[in-house]
Amino acid sequence: MSAEIIDGKAVAAEIDVRAGEAGAELARKLGRAPCLAVVLIGEDPASQVYVRNKVRRTEAAGLTSIEIRKPADVSEAETIEIVRTLNANPEVDGILVQLPLPDHIDANAVIETIDPDKDVDGLTEASAGRLVLGKRGLRPCTPTGCVDLAKRALGDLSGKSVVVIGRSILVGKPAALLFLEQNATVTIAHSRTADLPGLARTADILVPAVGRPEMVRGDWVKPGACVLDVGINRIDAPERGEGKTRLVGDAAFDEIVGHAGWITPVPGGIGPMTIAMLLRNTVLAAALRNGLEIPTGS
Repeated sequence: MSAEIIDGKAVAAEIDVRAGEAGAELARKLGRAPCLAVVLIGEDPASQVYVRNKVRRTEAAGLTSIEIRKPADVSEAETIEIVRTLNANPEVDGILVQLPLPDHIDANAVIETIDPDKDVDGLTEASAGRLVLGKRGLRPCTPTGCVDLAKRALGDLSGKSVVVIGRSILVGKPAALLFLEQNATVTIAHSRTADLPGLARTADILVPAVGRPEMVRGDWVKPGACVLDVGINRIDAPERGEGKTRLVGDAAFDEIVGHAGWITPVPGGIGPMTIAMLLRNTVLAAALRNGLEIPTGS
C-alpha cells in the first residue's frame, strides 16, 4: 500500500475560485466586493510571507484587500484602536490580526476587540462559544481545512475514529469540535497522554498539530489511515548545502507514506487550505453581516 498524497494546494485553488464566484454574486447585491482587512505588526519574516500570500490570493479571487502595517514598537492601545476602526467600517467584512504580535502587546486583548461577526480567523471568545454550542458563526481556518480534506478523502466521516495530537486553541481544540460536528469519535491527545503511539494507531484520521518536527513516526499510524499533518517546521538540511534548511511536518512523511491511506505533504498540504478557508470566511461574513443568503458553493 502507498498513501494517496492529498494535494492541498490544488484543493485550495478550487476553493479560492468558488469563493471568488460567491464574492462576485454578493458584490452585485452589495455594490462592492467582500472585503478582508489584514493587520501586520512588526517585521517577522514568516508573518510577512503569510500576509503577502493572503493579500495576493484575496485579490486574485476578486475580493477586496486592505493591508495595515505598523512597526514593531507600535503600542497596544494603538493596535486596539486600529481594530476598533475596522470594526466600525461597514465596508470591511473580515478582520485578521496576524500572529504572533510583539511581546509588549497582549494578543488576547487585541483579538477580543475584533467584532465576532468579522472574526474570520474564528479566534474570539464569542466565535469559540458559537463553535462549542453549534451555532452559526465563523470557524477557525486551519482546522476547517483539515475537515474539508478529510471529507474529500474519506467521504462521510460518521463513526470514524479521529485522534488530534495537540490541544491548542488555534488548531487542536477547534479541530476536535469540528470533527465532532461530522459525527466522528474524537480523542484529543497531548504530551502527557499515556502510550501516545498506541493511541495514534487506533485512528482512522490522525491530526498531528504540536509543532515538533517528524514526531509522529511510521509505526504510529494504522495502515490505511488518513494523516492530516498540520505542523510546519523548518529544520537544518546540510544535504542541500551549508546553512540550508527545509520544511517538514509533525509526521515523518517518508516513514508513513508507504502504508497510510492518505497523507498531506508539508509544504503543500494543510497550509494552502488555511488561506482558502480565510477567503471562504470573508465571503460568509459579508453575507451574514448584511442579512443576505449565503451564496451557493461558498
